[in-house]
Amino acid sequence: MHCASCAGIIEKTFKRTEGVTLAEVNYGTETARLDFDQSQISAMTLSHAIEPLGYSLVVPTPANSEAEAMGMSTEEHAAHTGLNQSKTEKLAEVDAMKKQLWVAIPIAIVAALMMTWEILVQYDVVPMMSLTMLEFFHHLLPLMATYILFVVGKPYLLGFYRFLRYGKANMDTLIGIGTVAAFLYSFTVTAWEEVLRPFINVDYQYYDVTIVVITFIALGKYLEARSKIKTGDAIEKLLNLQAKTALVKREGGEVEVAVTAVQHDDLIIIKPGAKIPVDGVVTEGQSYVDEAMVSGEPMPVAKQVGDLVVAGTINTSGSLVFRATKVGSETLLAQIIKMVAEAQGSRAPIQALADKISSIFVPIVLVIAFVTLGLWLLVGTQYLGFAQALSFGLVSFVGVLVIACPCALGLATPTAIIVGVGKGAREGILIKDAATLQKLHQVNTVVVDKTGTITQGKPTLVELQNLSDLSDDELLVILASLEAKSEHPIAQAITTYARQKNLSLVTVEEFEGLEGRGLKGLVNKQEYLVGNARLVQELSLSFEQSKLAELTAQGKTPVMIMTREKVLGLVMVADEIKPESVDAVKHLQALGIRVVMLTGDDERTAKYIGSLVGIDEVVAEVLPQDKLAKIKELQAGGRVVAMAGDGVNDAPALAQADVGIAMGTGTDVAIESAGITLLGGDMSKLVKAIRLSKLTMRGIKQNLFWAFIYNLVGIPLAAGIFYPLFGWLLNPVFAGLAMAMSSVSVVSNSLRIKAKKLS
Repeated sequence: MHCASCAGIIEKTFKRTEGVTLAEVNYGTETARLDFDQSQISAMTLSHAIEPLGYSLVVPTPANSEAEAMGMSTEEHAAHTGLNQSKTEKLAEVDAMKKQLWVAIPIAIVAALMMTWEILVQYDVVPMMSLTMLEFFHHLLPLMATYILFVVGKPYLLGFYRFLRYGKANMDTLIGIGTVAAFLYSFTVTAWEEVLRPFINVDYQYYDVTIVVITFIALGKYLEARSKIKTGDAIEKLLNLQAKTALVKREGGEVEVAVTAVQHDDLIIIKPGAKIPVDGVVTEGQSYVDEAMVSGEPMPVAKQVGDLVVAGTINTSGSLVFRATKVGSETLLAQIIKMVAEAQGSRAPIQALADKISSIFVPIVLVIAFVTLGLWLLVGTQYLGFAQALSFGLVSFVGVLVIACPCALGLATPTAIIVGVGKGAREGILIKDAATLQKLHQVNTVVVDKTGTITQGKPTLVELQNLSDLSDDELLVILASLEAKSEHPIAQAITTYARQKNLSLVTVEEFEGLEGRGLKGLVNKQEYLVGNARLVQELSLSFEQSKLAELTAQGKTPVMIMTREKVLGLVMVADEIKPESVDAVKHLQALGIRVVMLTGDDERTAKYIGSLVGIDEVVAEVLPQDKLAKIKELQAGGRVVAMAGDGVNDAPALAQADVGIAMGTGTDVAIESAGITLLGGDMSKLVKAIRLSKLTMRGIKQNLFWAFIYNLVGIPLAAGIFYPLFGWLLNPVFAGLAMAMSSVSVVSNSLRIKAKKLS
């Protein structure tokens, strides 16, 4: 796409087409999202509808191997490239622009030197050229201008032609009208120099304006296109993470197959240094896997039998065999790419004003340009004479058309969104859409769930107290062997701890569950009981009950092992606080954000956990509907609320919050009720997400400010409004340079977001 106004015109054309229910055209990503009734209209018909505007739809075909490799629809894959073209094609296009500039720039330098020489002659800085040199350049400049206008400036001539034929104007139209006007005026003066000499000043010709303006704009478009490719690096890197093949166990051997051929339950062999092709569960071996590009975590993660592995991560050391559980579009990587692509192509509410201005900008500028020329001829002739007024009027006419570029306005928001969403993905922060990213920077209250957000979300054995003559390991073996018969989460925590210590469990006989109290069984013909304080009281065993109350208040669950004669020991099981939670809360508070914890847990436990982490407000013993009510209460008090939870029990509250944040601890990130998903469930990423939002919005506001100021100042200056006061008149050459650099500066400012640190 050549300009922001093009996006508005194309979108309006689609919306007016019968059968189209939704049309969104994004200038930043050069993509169109269309919902239409295929029984009424086809994609080809829609493409024909925009051909008068100089565009067509590039509709991907099912043969797109890269889309198939990702297990996605080809339409989604087209959005991922950001340009409806492969990166190779876009690079080839940029390379063609570069080759054109190799010819255009030397010509522009010659024209600029001629222009500068003429100016310096007026101030007696340099002598006049010899008659021979003047005559040489007098014939050379028209030839150079013709080449530049009809070869390098072909897109702008086509824009002018489409305006004359279809009445559709865009940025190319403005440049085309301005440069053609300068060229035709100069050509007319050159061809009928002696005839026109009595009426106008034939010494003023504007071939140099045509040459230098088109070259500057072409240079700006080249730099802009090159920079825009960089804004989509995140998607490109994510796509490159996908393995192309997989080594699969089949028919007693190892077979290398395309990743698209991997099926559910296939056993896949992963050697050191290999990419993991699909999601699955480890069945053999142990190793360390680099998950940095998926989760943002720099340290490789240990993997052993039973652990999850995800597509796109890299096995760093040992060999693994895993069973494929998710393939194609089901994988975590495919879901991440889909979320990032959709977010990058979405619009932030702040973009609405820029879009509205861009859509009406070109017609307004055309009117301003012709009014400017008319005023110079009507008013200027009275004070300067017709020849001088015509010369100044033409300069102002061309200057207004050239400098009035809505491209910077059109690029201001989408480029920053593309970079911001991509940066978030690299940090393990998945953003659903641009509106969510914008809203997040306004958040002043963060509501968090305790389990899975502040804490690990699963009980672990944190302490063992041995009150018997047995060794710690012997006592733990008996306890774990009994608990292995139970399916309770606390039992799983104890048996997991025993496995981690490589302890071998023993046979339990006559196992029996004791409802609400614990369990019992025979180990080596000796009866043992495992249970809570109620079971201890029931057996009338001696034990310090105040100690149990103290442990419970600290969020720990005591589990005691005993015989019918005495308590042998106890273990404490607790849902431990995540290491990053304390720092995350401090950083949120440093950003001026109030942190509220909502939990269904016991009030004493919740307040104890809250005090350890430094939470501002703790609300305990609440049901899911109570969480929803609390969110509404905070919003009614004028707070902008972000809710962070696990996306399951917290779904109503996540949906009600201004921004819902899901702590994605598994491999499924498609949590519909959340606007943001934090991979790995790391609360420190919540802080990073808010900082990213603030950083991106700051970049957007900077871009919009300079884009608006540029046009507010540039158009009046080009029109010559300051000439009567200060004698200022903007040469169209400088207008072309300013216009070209405005878009480049906006894209470059957006790219600065990449380099900023979020921690």
